[in-house]
Amino acid sequence: MELKTKVHAEDGKQELTIEREFDLPASLVFKAHTEPELIEQWMGNKVLKFEAKNHGGWIFETRNPEGVVLFRANGVLLNIKENESFVRTFEMENTGFPIQLEFFEFQKISENKSKLIMHIIYKSVEQRDQILKMPFAQGINMAHNKLEKVIKNKT
Repeated sequence: MELKTKVHAEDGKQELTIEREFDLPASLVFKAHTEPELIEQWMGNKVLKFEAKNHGGWIFETRNPEGVVLFRANGVLLNIKENESFVRTFEMENTGFPIQLEFFEFQKISENKSKLIMHIIYKSVEQRDQILKMPFAQGINMAHNKLEKVIKNKT
């Protein structure tokens, strides 16, 4: 099965770009990334904190049925431009990975079609390559598929 979400990573660079076209307006894709109740639905994480403002903090968490934390991430939102773009820091707690910097851009293609471009910068080439060894591309593609389904069901 072809992945609709494309991950581009040049050898020897500490960054990567993720691109995905959605059959949704850019404003709805932006909303899916900035409204806690929507984030929970497509990401599958509990949103413990989400301040959709410049310098606002966020915390996401996933627990197993016994209440043990399986995943926890946090960061800060910056340079928010409604329905267009934002920047965020991203730290996966208790993993040993350094904080990464993520640039999100929401481009309008037509009234009902848009493109998400994520540019992620890692501390080192080695860190980026370690992320790419995980099922990263498949995971983000699955999440984006769910985002599209959740938003389409809301409209």
